[in-house]
Amino acid sequence: MMLPPIAALRAQCAAGTLSREELVARALAGARAPAAAHVFVRLHEAAARETARHADALARAGVALPVLAGLPVSVKDLFDVAGEPTPAASLLLADAPPAAADAPAVARLRAAGAAIVGRTNMSEFAFSGVGINPHHGTPANPADASVARIPGGSSSGAAVSVALGLSVAGLGSDTAGSIRVPAALCGLVGFKSTQSRVPLDGAFPLSPTLDTVCAMTRCVEDCLVVDGVLAGAPLAVARRPLEGLRLALPQTLVLDALEPAVARAHERALQHLSAAGARLVELPLSELAEIAQINAPGGLSPVEAWATHREAMRTRRERFDPRVAARIALGEGVSAADYLRILQRRRDWIARLEQRLEGFDAWVCPTVPIVAPPTAALLASDEAFFRANGLLLRNTLPVNFLDGCAFSLPCHAEGELPVGLMLAAPRGADARLASVALAVEAALATAR
Repeated sequence: MMLPPIAALRAQCAAGTLSREELVARALAGARAPAAAHVFVRLHEAAARETARHADALARAGVALPVLAGLPVSVKDLFDVAGEPTPAASLLLADAPPAAADAPAVARLRAAGAAIVGRTNMSEFAFSGVGINPHHGTPANPADASVARIPGGSSSGAAVSVALGLSVAGLGSDTAGSIRVPAALCGLVGFKSTQSRVPLDGAFPLSPTLDTVCAMTRCVEDCLVVDGVLAGAPLAVARRPLEGLRLALPQTLVLDALEPAVARAHERALQHLSAAGARLVELPLSELAEIAQINAPGGLSPVEAWATHREAMRTRRERFDPRVAARIALGEGVSAADYLRILQRRRDWIARLEQRLEGFDAWVCPTVPIVAPPTAALLASDEAFFRANGLLLRNTLPVNFLDGCAFSLPCHAEGELPVGLMLAAPRGADARLASVALAVEAALATAR
């Protein structure tokens, strides 16, 4: 279903057993198949084919190619692509003026040779961890052929494009978990880098304080390849054994109300890490319980989203997804004094949490406490939708609030619904965390 890792694809192309044009043609054909319904809101068929064809020609001429040359990549609908509107999967901005230039993230993918196959569906304005979109439909999670389950959001189409083998990477964003949540629910690897690694320019904002431009792929190594492209420079990652790494196990909030399937997969993963020599240390980390109070009233995302959408909310609210509008409305009426107080309290909280995490290589917890619920139940009930949304984002939001970095790695066994294991660290620890993620991924693969 998923494509081989980027290095393997490059090797096949170099050996002549696969052409980039053929690879992109397969991706585009798959994008039109029933299984990929609602994954893309726009395909870039001609441009993607031409990019792949050009990369093949350069390879035949003996020209050294950039790392993503001719490989299919998808782009979330909130990124500027020159000559196209940036609707962020909304009706409100469907007829917005076309972007004058590519967002830096998109431009860097092009410079690395990526064949951009299309713009992927998402939660409207990136404001949901569920991935449901009433305007463009909801991509089905490929992990379950018998029941239509949510893909997770907001980068829903990005995740399914990778899970179906339609792209080697899905460019997306992560404000409270929008890369890691769909990665966890679809059995992928998602990397939320420290916010400052990749420019936010040209990405339609949800919460500029928390937004992060990043991607998901099928393995840690591929995430690091794509991160290096997006950031303009690769991380200096030192390979380390798992033995001796100190991993904190938070006991506050993140283990509450785990579904049995998640609890089993998580406990099994911790047993594998311990057996491989990791030092697992239970840590209260009670600061995680403070976020709701610090973030009141309204919350950073609703307050900053209201600032972006306030005029449209007052005059064209009927054009919004009603559930997204309800969340944006939480920011209405929050004073500047309240907003500044949230920012100040957050700075204090970050300092305290960073101090608490000193001496640990990462903290470890389930990415989300539930497996992907059936889509129909969440379409039918606002109560079920908002309950699921809160659970999906509960464990991932603290990393954004910390301005930290995190990976979500698959930790389920074959035949089980996907479950994610989250590894997280404070801001700027991306390279260290990547070394931990590589070691953990290898240990889980060996155990599996």
